Amino acid sequence: MHLVNPITGEQIDLPSVITIEQVKPVYSDSGALHKYEFSWHSAARVYGPPSVSAPEELRSKLHHKAFVFSDDTCNGYIVVLIHNPFCQLSFARAGGDSWIWLPPHTHYDDCIYRNGLLYAVTSFGEIHAFDLSSPVLTVRMITWEPELEDQLLNTYIVQAPWGNLLKVWRLYENCDLEPGPGACVFWNTGKLIIYEVGASGKKIKKISCLRDHVLFLGHNQTLCLTAEDYPALKGNHAYFTDDSVLWTKGFKNNPRDIGILDLGNNSREELLSSQLWSNCPAPVWITPNLRKINLAFNE
Repeated sequence: MHLVNPITGEQIDLPSVITIEQVKPVYSDSGALHKYEFSWHSAARVYGPPSVSAPEELRSKLHHKAFVFSDDTCNGYIVVLIHNPFCQLSFARAGGDSWIWLPPHTHYDDCIYRNGLLYAVTSFGEIHAFDLSSPVLTVRMITWEPELEDQLLNTYIVQAPWGNLLKVWRLYENCDLEPGPGACVFWNTGKLIIYEVGASGKKIKKISCLRDHVLFLGHNQTLCLTAEDYPALKGNHAYFTDDSVLWTKGFKNNPRDIGILDLGNNSREELLSSQLWSNCPAPVWITPNLRKINLAFNE
């Protein structure tokens, strides 16, 4: 496993995948790594017997979403992985030799790291705070909101420029969970529901306007920027890319869901044709380091 900068090509080694709680190596008679055993368990229960995968097949079962965060507590960085079974959390520090599992919860959708605390939001709206700066890892619940019933959605967490956390529900419309054989599956982003969470986590309020701020949502770290700093962006809008398992797992016959959502009236503008089909991974938003890019191109 590696970190790869898609612009400069720089690569950094990560701890071996066999140090993840649910992964064990399977060796051949000659002692070479042959396959991986993948265990379907969380801290609370076992979901089924282990499965065995070829090395090139494990990532399709294991990986869901990955993040890289600066870590001021050690002047380095940490990598956080949301992985199966059922979207659990593990993280690794720069220069570390193993992944550290963060039980006991599952079904995480998104996370953010600041001041030694990892904030992770579940698909049920719970926000958990893990203290990664302490010698003994601890977790506490920051806030909980009832699940939005009868809705198909993703959840996100992001730090707003003014300091508070935002929890975002992304609701889909025109969904068909049981399409006929060979039929296309249309999942369109319909609207966002946004909650502002105070620094202590004790105050949470629903907000309907981001004023001159902009959201970026997708299969990547969620961003909230100020439109004043980026004149090409539209304030009180959300820029989104595909973030459903129907796309991230590469279903070739699904039209893309990429566009801009006006948070004032929930109208949407398409960025690309919905007929741009592909079995490639979902597109993501990236925040390039301009200094490193300039150095790379000047070499």
